Amino acid sequence: MIVLRITASTAIGVAAAVIATFSWGLNFIVPFMLHGYSIFDVAIVQAVASAVLAILYLATKSRVLASFKRLDYWVAFNLGLLGYATYYLTLEGAAIYAGPVIAPAFLALVPIVMAGTANFLQPVLPWRSLILPLTLGFAGLVLVQTNFSSGVADAQPRGLWLGIMLAITAVVLWTSFGLLNQAALNKRPDVHAGVWSALILVGAGMAMVAFLPIGLWLNVFQLPTMGFGWSAASAVYLWGGGLGVFSSVGGAVAWTIASKRLPAVLSGQLIVMEPFFGTVLGLLVHRRWPVLTETVGMVLLLAGVMVAVNAFGKASHGLHGPPAAVGADD
Repeated sequence: MIVLRITASTAIGVAAAVIATFSWGLNFIVPFMLHGYSIFDVAIVQAVASAVLAILYLATKSRVLASFKRLDYWVAFNLGLLGYATYYLTLEGAAIYAGPVIAPAFLALVPIVMAGTANFLQPVLPWRSLILPLTLGFAGLVLVQTNFSSGVADAQPRGLWLGIMLAITAVVLWTSFGLLNQAALNKRPDVHAGVWSALILVGAGMAMVAFLPIGLWLNVFQLPTMGFGWSAASAVYLWGGGLGVFSSVGGAVAWTIASKRLPAVLSGQLIVMEPFFGTVLGLLVHRRWPVLTETVGMVLLLAGVMVAVNAFGKASHGLHGPPAAVGADD
């Protein structure tokens, strides 16, 4: 029987990570809601919406911003470029060129890569303690994705290899973002979580706007050809704006709060909840029950997360990383 031994701060961190991954899981169902528009159309609307909200929020935090150094701005903006804009584009590119299986399969490696790298850089648990949760999580993700396996056969060889390279790049980008963001927060234990998240979102928005002319040249946007009018593009605006508020803004704040309270190894485990929520939402969109492999996979995935939380709870005396004092105004 698993008995969780976690502090209130750790529990808040885990809850925040679950909220963040659920909000990001919404991105998995967007392609089914666009009525012919491109996922890049939603991406630009989402990035601009979240950046505008972030700027409006930052305008009310002038005193907090005054305490930030130029390096803080530089780090936050680049984290937005790395972990939001660039990661999103490489992941979508992997799905386009390699099909619907290769990208999720490589994304399943993120917890393994992140946990192993984080524990190597800053040992938190004995390696033997990570074997079971990592194995359960990876096996669960593989089983969950098994039923969606048609991408390799449909991809052309050149496109397949490009998609694989983009998928590997996406794994490296997200792992780097997670570790670099954790390191940045460790150096800034008293940082205002809301302001930090807002600066990251502004950086992501700036990166997407900079990508706009390139995307127009590559013809990846459908808004110019299908129309900007509300009657035609309402799904793009609703999903882009909604994801900008809940997924980008809400997810960023929740993940920053989680990162301030949890070691990078544990947050790396909890990120597996994103494809789990994506799978559940996808099943709802397709109006069907999960098959046996999907059911077993989701159970294994949740079991891996619970084992990981329990392992860190037992060792909680030395695992709290950065101070957990996040004010109510975060």
